[in-house]
Amino acid sequence: MQTELRAPVNDASFPNVWQELKWRGLVHVSTDEAALEELLAGDPITYYCGFDPTAPSLHLGNLVQLLTMRRLQLAGHKPLGLVGGSTGLVGDPRPTAERTMNTKETVAEWVGYLQGQVHRFLSFEGENAARMVNNLDWTAPMSVLDFLRDVGKYFRIGTMVKKDIVASRLNSEEGISYAEFSYQILQGMDYLELYRQYDCRLQQGGSDQWGNLTSGTDLIRKVEGASVHALGTPLITNSDGTKFGKSEGNAIWLDPAMCSPFDMYQFWLNTADADVIDRLKVFSFLSREQIEELARAVAERPQAREAQRVLAFQVTSLVHSVEATNKAIAASAALFGQGELTDLDVPTLAAATRELPKVTVPADELNIVSLLVASGLSASNSAARRTIGEGGAYVNNAKVTDPDVVVDAADALHGRYLLLRRGKRTLVMAEIV
Repeated sequence: MQTELRAPVNDASFPNVWQELKWRGLVHVSTDEAALEELLAGDPITYYCGFDPTAPSLHLGNLVQLLTMRRLQLAGHKPLGLVGGSTGLVGDPRPTAERTMNTKETVAEWVGYLQGQVHRFLSFEGENAARMVNNLDWTAPMSVLDFLRDVGKYFRIGTMVKKDIVASRLNSEEGISYAEFSYQILQGMDYLELYRQYDCRLQQGGSDQWGNLTSGTDLIRKVEGASVHALGTPLITNSDGTKFGKSEGNAIWLDPAMCSPFDMYQFWLNTADADVIDRLKVFSFLSREQIEELARAVAERPQAREAQRVLAFQVTSLVHSVEATNKAIAASAALFGQGELTDLDVPTLAAATRELPKVTVPADELNIVSLLVASGLSASNSAARRTIGEGGAYVNNAKVTDPDVVVDAADALHGRYLLLRRGKRTLVMAEIV
């Protein structure tokens, strides 16, 4: 199943894109549902989603929004990708504690990174071409007095403190600063500005942002007397109650320097049977028919993990490319003798072996027995010889049957590395020094 973002692949089995979003589990909360469905089923509208540069990369939570934006674009609507050069200087309130503010230079640099990532998931060509916008363009020229008089006067403190995230912070020991408290005003102003400039009629975001989303709809109603919409997608959780989007306690980032294609592929490959179909609905562009077919495969032959392999391929290809995904698949196979280690480039090899035990070995001590002992694969010389005699010793996937063999350093991967294996699955990466 190939991955393609550029073709109009909205599923014809749905009467409109709103019904498809609901089937995929992407509607958690919204403004008037009937009116929003009618709006999305009619002439093209402009809509937006914002991303704050509070890190140098977007993550899987942001990917939900990016793919939802793309689905709406494929239905003919016009996306605005907002990267918040101003809101990123403040940061939306976190549930637990105040954010550490980054420097203006850092935020500006991260704006560029995030714009590049957003650009990858939308089409900037054609009649409904996407546009990239930065809220720093309209907030930087505004004075404090203008902000208070022209925008702040429309917000009521009683309403603002009732927002879930603000209420939880007010009741905590940490409290909340005026800067973070004002974030919802800034986001509301963004929606107003985009409504004025582009006739933007819909803002989407995670359901945890609902208070910020509705600050914009309320502001436009008060200032312009217009009715606009907001859509909150659900926060993705695993069926076992654990937090989605983490691996080994770390976020799954979209930047390959922060999460390699190999790690991305492995993350999705490890999806539980109970979650995989829901993940395919949200994170792939496969049709309902294709997903239902994979659901049957999960029910009838779960041991084959067909749905997980399709999911891992689809998402990793969307984020990184088909080529990078194929390299990740090849790396996984090559570790256990089902592919050529010499075909792996240095970054892919490093990612694939990062969790393996590592040892360094002198260039003049490459006797196979010494390597097995130095790596910990064998407890002693005699144990190493026994492993070799039983056909269980491998160097770079080549079986070694002679205990007197000295490995040629010229055969090392990229001139430095030897992948040592005992049996089928016990691996150590040795670096020649």
